[in-house]
Amino acid sequence: MLTNKKIILGICGGIAVYKAVELLRLLTKAGAEVHVIMTSAAQEFVTPLTFQTLSSNPVHTELFNLIAEREIGHISLADQADLFIIVPATANVIGKIAAGIADDLLTTTVMATKAPVLFAPAMNVNMFTNPIYRENEQKLRRLGYLFVDPIRGTLACGWEGEGKLAAPETIFEGASAALTEKDLLNRTIMITAGPTREEIDPVRYISNHSSGKMGYALARAASRRGANVFLISGPTTLAEPCGVQFVNVTSADDMHREVMARVDECDVIIKAAAVADYRPLVRSATKIKKKADSATIELVRNRDILAELGGIEHRPFLVGFAAETDALAINAEKKLREKNLDMIVANDVSQVDAGFNVETNRALLLFRDGRCIDCGLMSKDQLAGTILDHVAARLMAD
Repeated sequence: MLTNKKIILGICGGIAVYKAVELLRLLTKAGAEVHVIMTSAAQEFVTPLTFQTLSSNPVHTELFNLIAEREIGHISLADQADLFIIVPATANVIGKIAAGIADDLLTTTVMATKAPVLFAPAMNVNMFTNPIYRENEQKLRRLGYLFVDPIRGTLACGWEGEGKLAAPETIFEGASAALTEKDLLNRTIMITAGPTREEIDPVRYISNHSSGKMGYALARAASRRGANVFLISGPTTLAEPCGVQFVNVTSADDMHREVMARVDECDVIIKAAAVADYRPLVRSATKIKKKADSATIELVRNRDILAELGGIEHRPFLVGFAAETDALAINAEKKLREKNLDMIVANDVSQVDAGFNVETNRALLLFRDGRCIDCGLMSKDQLAGTILDHVAARLMAD
């Protein structure tokens, strides 16, 4: 995801500095080359050795260090950066940068870089709401600097309110978005994900093995590329992706209602959810007791959301999914044609590395014009990017 990207991670003094350690781990795991700059105040909370060990690079702490300057000075750091992240960004460092003050290695390097700069502020709620700080932040925003907003919570000082550093995962998403081309900017994309549950009684339900991972990967990728994303999700154990409008549903009827309510707002709809085809004719209000060696439950068809979308005149660009166990291309092409889709993503869920509840996928992409692309084995995040490449190309062509 961030392979070969060079990121400068500026660490400021604040109690939340320990969260920057986890952010560094996420960045390096994603393939980024990270160089860390620490202020003198930051070193009071966490030692440079921690960041050096995790980044596998020397930590930079001094503006005038002749050995370090000969090897990689502050101008070199600024020039090589693809992205500059400052975390936790204190009111002090934000104020200095807003005023153009460059009196240490961190502020000097920020002043010299042409890379995007992403601030993740953390401070006392009264500092965060102080009009001087607010003016400094707004000035930087106007100048094109990026921010991951702090959250509301209990602060280290004991106060309750805004100013708590965002989660490392949220800052990571902000970094990923900053490094992603915005080829879906101002587009609205609806993505469905996960399974549905059709209740038999208050205890039991009919469902399937869908984990939602593919749909959530698509939602993350689309948001990074600038799209306004609706994610309509059945029950999963996954964390809600950052930057999307999240709608939680349970049954196929729930999903039908939420999808149809938003169709007119969308440029693209990607139906990655595994919606149950059937539901019990009668849902018992009380738990059904065992009475015999066998039992029969009468099922009725759920509405076919994908087919209904395909039948809409002047509909959005429509992408479906086909989870098959045999005759993959034949079954997918049939579904593409019968449901009037623009594109379908087909995968054989009987394969151990491409089925439910795994991080990878093998997919065939079939298109209305007859093209078929075999994507081979890749991560679901990579496949999400590939799918959206084709969506973006189609939108640009129209």
